[in-house]
Amino acid sequence: SKKGAGGGYYLLKTAEEIKLSAIIRVIDGPIALLPCVSLNFYEKCAECVDEHYCGIRDVMANVRDATLKILGDTSIADMVGREDILAGKEGKVADDRVVG
Repeated sequence: SKKGAGGGYYLLKTAEEIKLSAIIRVIDGPIALLPCVSLNFYEKCAECVDEHYCGIRDVMANVRDATLKILGDTSIADMVGREDILAGKEGKVADDRVVG
């Protein structure tokens, strides 16, 4: 991406192609709340004796999966569309490569 003419960003892909999970991983790193459940940045917890029997890890893996489902299924275009729906507007952004 690069800075857009109106101050937003010009996207190299369409807004429909860019998923929130990709944006969050680039900006914040892992999506998982614990390193032991991260799919891309796994680290064993120092105090964990056996992660296969850890109740916290089991719950956090479910949280990770649910979060990834939502973020992986939601694009920038989806968020813009939701804003329009919530504001009572319908229509499409003139150029879906310019956001902001």
